[in-house]
Amino acid sequence: MAKSTNYFLISCLLFVLFNGCMGEGRFREFQQGNECQIDRLTALEPTNRIQAEAGLTEVWDSNEQEFRCAGVSVIRRTIEPHGLLLPSFTSAPELIYIEQGNGITGMMIPACPQTYESGSQQFQGGEDERIREQGSRKFGMRGDRFQDQHQKIRHLREGDIFAMPAGVFHWAYHNGDHPLVPVILIDTANHANQLDKNFPTRSYLAGKPQQEHSGEHQFSRESRRGERNTGNIFRGFETRLLAESFGVSEEIAQKLQAEQDDRGNIVRVQEGLHVIKPPSRAWEEREQGSRGSRYLPNGVEETICSARLAVNVDDPSKADVYTPEAGRLTTVNSFNLPILRHLRLSAAKGVLYRNAMMAPHYNLNAHNIMYCVRGRGRIQIVNDQGQSVFDEELSRGQLVVVPQNFAIVKQAFEDGFEWVSFKTSENAMFQSLAGRTSAIRSLPIDVVSNIYQISREEAFGLKFNRPETTLFRSSGQGEYRRKISIA
Repeated sequence: MAKSTNYFLISCLLFVLFNGCMGEGRFREFQQGNECQIDRLTALEPTNRIQAEAGLTEVWDSNEQEFRCAGVSVIRRTIEPHGLLLPSFTSAPELIYIEQGNGITGMMIPACPQTYESGSQQFQGGEDERIREQGSRKFGMRGDRFQDQHQKIRHLREGDIFAMPAGVFHWAYHNGDHPLVPVILIDTANHANQLDKNFPTRSYLAGKPQQEHSGEHQFSRESRRGERNTGNIFRGFETRLLAESFGVSEEIAQKLQAEQDDRGNIVRVQEGLHVIKPPSRAWEEREQGSRGSRYLPNGVEETICSARLAVNVDDPSKADVYTPEAGRLTTVNSFNLPILRHLRLSAAKGVLYRNAMMAPHYNLNAHNIMYCVRGRGRIQIVNDQGQSVFDEELSRGQLVVVPQNFAIVKQAFEDGFEWVSFKTSENAMFQSLAGRTSAIRSLPIDVVSNIYQISREEAFGLKFNRPETTLFRSSGQGEYRRKISIA
């Protein structure tokens, strides 16, 4: 009986933790007026830069009307080699795209077991032996008795879309040669976030980092105190109580509070980080494949503690749409990454070759936050009133927010165009307006002829001249030139 009760309590905790399966979508009550009545969109770039010891955090302004409409915030980090991003959690779920580099990451999920243990056969190696020898010397134990234990560590690689639940501490370490650059979308309008719906809150487990996002009330409070660094979650506790809680000296407790730590939120690990981790990403994927990827709604251990959290969208074999002359499109949703069912988010990666186009389309059930990864493209966006609200070039590092039901067309320049889209639904859908699967193709020829006042022959050509579905090679001549407006 006690065992069943414990299992029930753990199950409830995990379902609540992962954003409440019984939730009813995204909140919109917080908006003052209609934030999505937008007559002009802009290509947005970060407005705030926070330098740390071993990296940089760039923050887009969450006060922009586009972000308030979509109910999201966006940040980009640059982690230098041997840089360790301090453990933190946010009040809302995150989708993370690894734009560049490789690394490892770990999460601390309540009620989940510490399955990684030094000394186990699958993790044996030089790092494992070093950890055990250090523990033996420090604690006076035999080498075979000292074992480190922690929750699962996962590999990060360029092109990964990584899902992060709200309220879960996570950290990242860069073990490559080139900077690790994650682009992070925080879904502040998600039902999991019951605090400020415009500005996410982030709590750190260590250090004294500067706050990345500041809402109006928090900004005014910090200004009165003259503070820029908010400190970690232990800072406000009495030192003696912390020491008692952990069974350590007050000197160690003061280290937890990090009052004198000015390294920021990304610190440098001088001799490299020695942790227990899978031998390779390929090994991790084989282990997941052996368990199967089918979503089981009643399997708590399989879907929460051991959930698959990443899909690599740079892998051409995973493309949903592929046109040899034009490019490819890869989607990530709750069907191929089941954890997104709880986060209520999805993503897509698009690659357009030189001068190729993606047919005009609109998102039926989601906002689209589109970030340029490589190259340049012409983007034209039309609102629900048929007015052009964006007709500009989008280049690497810029993003544009496309509200739900706003139509968009993309065309690559000479150097191609790659983007990643974060979408505010776990199964975001779009409807093409041209091509084989378009709305026009679904209409009878006589209907097309009458609504556009064209002949039946012209209506036939309008319906069937474009045989491709979504991506196609442009037949236009020359490259788009940015329009210059004279005030």
